[in-house]
Amino acid sequence: MFLSSRGRVLQRRAAAAPLGLIGGSMLLASCAMGPDFMSPDAPAVTGYVTGNRLGPTADASTPGGAVQSFASGHDLPGTWWALFHSRQINAFVEEAIRNHPDIEAAQFALRAARENALSQQGSLFPQVSANGSAERTQASTTQNGQWPGQTSLYTLYGSSVSVSYALDLWGGTRRQVEALQAQADYQAFKMEATYLALTANVVTAAITDASLRDQIAATEEIIKAETDQLGRIQRQFDVGAISKSDVLSQEATLAQAKATLAPLQKQLAQQRNQLMAYLGRLPSQDRGEHVTLAELKLPRKLPVSLPSSLVRQRPDIRQAEATLHQATATVGVGIANLLPQVTLSGSYGASGPERLFSPTTLVWDAASSVSQKLIDGGALYHTKEANVASFEQDLSLYKSAVITAFQNVSDSLRAIQYDAEALKAQAAAEKATADSLTMAIEQFKSGAVPYANVITAQQSYLNARVSRIKSQATRFTDTAALFQALGGGWWNRQDETPAALPRANPGYFAGPNHTIQEAM
Repeated sequence: MFLSSRGRVLQRRAAAAPLGLIGGSMLLASCAMGPDFMSPDAPAVTGYVTGNRLGPTADASTPGGAVQSFASGHDLPGTWWALFHSRQINAFVEEAIRNHPDIEAAQFALRAARENALSQQGSLFPQVSANGSAERTQASTTQNGQWPGQTSLYTLYGSSVSVSYALDLWGGTRRQVEALQAQADYQAFKMEATYLALTANVVTAAITDASLRDQIAATEEIIKAETDQLGRIQRQFDVGAISKSDVLSQEATLAQAKATLAPLQKQLAQQRNQLMAYLGRLPSQDRGEHVTLAELKLPRKLPVSLPSSLVRQRPDIRQAEATLHQATATVGVGIANLLPQVTLSGSYGASGPERLFSPTTLVWDAASSVSQKLIDGGALYHTKEANVASFEQDLSLYKSAVITAFQNVSDSLRAIQYDAEALKAQAAAEKATADSLTMAIEQFKSGAVPYANVITAQQSYLNARVSRIKSQATRFTDTAALFQALGGGWWNRQDETPAALPRANPGYFAGPNHTIQEAM
């Protein structure tokens, strides 16, 4: 898919360069050794799943059960979480972005990378330094062999400006700048990946928090109903209408329901701690704000980016691409180091006891030097070969990132489709078990069935209700996962981040056999 023999091509050219290209390359000061980076091709696919296009999801007559359809080729909004129409989720996300130290750390890492690139750019220009000196000296002379003789006191002045310029004949310095700029690109997309992960985690944590609250409320409601039922059973036993075993069965059912409450409360407490961490707060700073599932709205139309756009939108893919770009530039640095290095230098100044810059004190010099390692034990050659191997490694990692991204999107699309079916089934199961429980109680009152039927119906209803709440929350988290898998819409966000990112290649993708272009 991507140039499997690239390392061998670079090896042959580098070996021939020191002897065969020196003369000609001296005249081509603007050339840069090594490969020129071009963005790899997007996978040649038109969709994320096999078979026909995904149709609308199933409809369930419960909050969170709305029909969702997929809008292929539509763009994601920069603030995708606003599609849930929850002011509290919006407030949570804004607070997390404002307070979480990971965002701040990513911003400073980006700043450091950009400063390093600008620092290296200084190597492309002549280096100029100024020097000045003043020295007070006393000298003695003898006369007729007598000591001491006459003394003289004078001052020596010196002033000069020196210029040194390392000719970047082979483009090694420019490749170093290019590598550092690619590192800055990597940090920019790493910041976007941090931003996307944080916002998605906040939304998911808020939805999970709401789900646990509803599960606890449902469990407490069922415990209350079963407690009331136990009282009725106990009164019937007291008058001899039922046996002791029926009372014990109801007590066991009530105990089992109570046993499920504490684990849910523990999960909620830990989930709150996690949410506070995402918001940049400590656990003791929890003010109790929360979301309810009933207030959330499912986006009816889900924008799904084209596969050809995904590789430009996923921050992790762009990180892998920037790493590949850096490795490509580093190959050029290694090749340039194998060739002669030319340096020009000169100075202009004055030196002497007389006033400076008079015709008699002016001095200047100009020099040039050429250095070429003849024997170094193969150090430079093997360094270049290591750079080529690193490029091949990063190319494979890039492919892996693309495969994972497409898998994430496909998983999210399938989850939305099948979890909608699951919620519809869970809602039906909850209604059926509720009706079954009502019927079992009525039949028990009339003596038509034993109390064991009531116990079974109670347990089925509790399980079905909790499962329905979980499925309800899953619909919302599936939607958040899809937006995250598609890249989160950072390119449409109105803040300082998009302007800070490198501009995308207008052509987007090079041909499959032109991942890098030789420039030797």
